[in-house]
Amino acid sequence: MQSVDRAVTVLEFLARNGEAGITEIAGELGVHKSTASRLVSVLETRGMVEQLGDRGKYAIGFGVVRLAGAATERMDLPRLGRPFCDSLASELGETVNIAVRDNDVAINISQARGTAAVTAHNWVGQRTPLHATSSGKVLLAHAPQEDQDELLTEELERYTVRTVTEPDELRKDFDAIVRDGYATSYEELELGLNAAAVAVYNHDGGVIAALSASGPSYRFSRKRVQEVVGAMTVASEELSAQLGYLPQS
Repeated sequence: MQSVDRAVTVLEFLARNGEAGITEIAGELGVHKSTASRLVSVLETRGMVEQLGDRGKYAIGFGVVRLAGAATERMDLPRLGRPFCDSLASELGETVNIAVRDNDVAINISQARGTAAVTAHNWVGQRTPLHATSSGKVLLAHAPQEDQDELLTEELERYTVRTVTEPDELRKDFDAIVRDGYATSYEELELGLNAAAVAVYNHDGGVIAALSASGPSYRFSRKRVQEVVGAMTVASEELSAQLGYLPQS
C-alpha cells in the first residue's frame, strides 16, 4: 500500500509542477533518491510518466491521459446517452436504458420511459445480473474470455424458470450475440418482462455500454423484438459515433 501511495503522490506532484527531476521527487516523497528512481522507473515502464529528453526531468505520460479519457468517457455516457434514450423511447413506446458493466453486474445509468410503458419502475442505479438481462449479455459477450470464464465457473442464480444458467448454453448465446449484433432476454429476469439490447462502442472499438429496450411480454414479443432491433442499432451507432467510434470499413 505504501508503494501505491507513493506512486499516486508522484503523479499528483508532476501534475502540479509539470515536470520534476529525481531529486525533487525524492524530496517530495521523503525518500532516498534510489527509491524514488526505482518508483519512477516502474511508472515510466507503464507509460504513467515519461522522461523529457536528456534533461533528467519527468512529466506525466500518455498512460495517464488514456486512463483519464476512459473515465471521462464513462462520465459522459449519461449526458450523451439521454437524448438517444428519450428519442428511442418515444419512437418505440417502450422503456429504454443504457447500462455499463461493473465487474459481475450491469448498472443502469440512464433511462427513458415510452408512452406505452405500463410500469413506473426506475432502473437507474440498479445492479442487474449479467447472465439474465439483455444488457448484461451484450456486455459479457464482448468481455475478455477470462472474464467470461470467471463468471461461468460460479453458480449462477436462477431468477425465473426461463433463466439460462448452463455455461455451455450461455457461451452459445455469446457467440450468437457477437454474430447477430444484439441480445435478448425473454422473461429471464422477471416473468412477464422481455428485453433486447445492442452494444455501444467507444473510441478504440471496445464495448463500453449496452442500449436496451424492454416491455411486457404480451406486447414486447419475439416478433416485436425483431422489428425494434433495427431502430436500436441505428441509435447505438449514432451514440458510438459521438463517443469517437469509427467503424472499420
